[in-house]
Amino acid sequence: MKESATFFETQPVVLTQLLRSLKHERLAHAYLFEGDNGTGKHEVALWLTQAFFCLEGTEGQPCEACNNCRRIAEGVHPDVIIVEPDGQSIKVEQIRNLQAEFAKSGFESKSKVFILKDAEKMNSSAANSLLKFLEEPSGKILAILETAALGRILPTIQSRCQVIHFQALSADNLQKKLVAAGISSQNAGILTALTNSFEKAVEISQKEWFNEVKESVCQWFDYLSKKDPQAFVYIQKKLLKVLPDKERQNIALTLLMYFFQQHLQELVKKNQKQEVIKINQQLHLILEAEQKLAANVAFQGVTEQLTIRILGWNTQI
Repeated sequence: MKESATFFETQPVVLTQLLRSLKHERLAHAYLFEGDNGTGKHEVALWLTQAFFCLEGTEGQPCEACNNCRRIAEGVHPDVIIVEPDGQSIKVEQIRNLQAEFAKSGFESKSKVFILKDAEKMNSSAANSLLKFLEEPSGKILAILETAALGRILPTIQSRCQVIHFQALSADNLQKKLVAAGISSQNAGILTALTNSFEKAVEISQKEWFNEVKESVCQWFDYLSKKDPQAFVYIQKKLLKVLPDKERQNIALTLLMYFFQQHLQELVKKNQKQEVIKINQQLHLILEAEQKLAANVAFQGVTEQLTIRILGWNTQI
C-alpha cells in the first residue's frame, strides 16, 4: 500500500486540495505547510515532491516506485534540497547557498524543489533573503516551507506562499502514531487524553515522572471508585509528593478524568444506568476541580474537596 494512504486518513483535506492542483497542473510555486509537529507536514512535502518529479504517476498521484520517487524517498535526488536549522536557527548563509544552487540549471531537468524545515527558526537576515528569493523565482521551482508556528513567519513571506493548514491528529490517529513510535497501547491511549499534539505526547511520555504520576492517579481512582476512605489519606500520603508543580497537578486531574471516562464506557456497555448517572456526576465534579485549579486554588484543597464530594461524606461542600 502506498505511503499516501496514511495521509488520506490523517489529512484528507490537505491531500484532496493538493491532488486537485496536481491533476490540473496548477501547483503554486511556493507552499507554507503549517500545523503541529507530528501532523505529517514533512511526509506530505516529500510526497508532493515525488508528484512533482514522478515519471509514472497517474491522476496527479506519484507512483512512489519510479527512479525519481525512490531517490526522493531516500534523500538522494540531485534536484531536491532540504534545508533545516543549523543549531538553533536557519542562518542567512544557508539561504544564500540555496539561492546559489537554484541559480544553476537542474542536474536532470529544469525543475528544482527545496523544502525548508522549521521555517519559523529563520533569523531575520535569512527570512529577508528568502523573501527576495520568493519574490523573484528563477526557473521552474517548487518551494515548500514547514512550520509549527505560523505567527513567527513574516507576513510578507506568508503572502508569497499558499498556506496549507494541517489539522491536529484525531485521538485515534494520534494513538496509532504513538504506538508506531514505540509507545505502549495503554500509554498511547492515556497520552491522547492529555494532548492532541504528537510532539507533546512523546515529550510527556519521556519525562521521568510520567509513569509514577500515572500509577499514583490510577491508585487514587481505584480508591475513589470503590468509595474507599483511603482516597482522602492518599492525597497527603502520596499525591502531594509526586505532584509538586502545576504541570503535574493538571495532568493528574486530566488522568483522573480519563480513568473515570473509561469506567463510564464499561458501565454503558453493561447498561448499568444508575451507575452511569453517578459517574457522570463525578465527572462534573472533576471538571469543577480543574476549573478551581486553573483559578489558582491550592491543589491540596482542590483534591481534598473533590475526594470528599465523590466519597459522599458531605454533599453540601
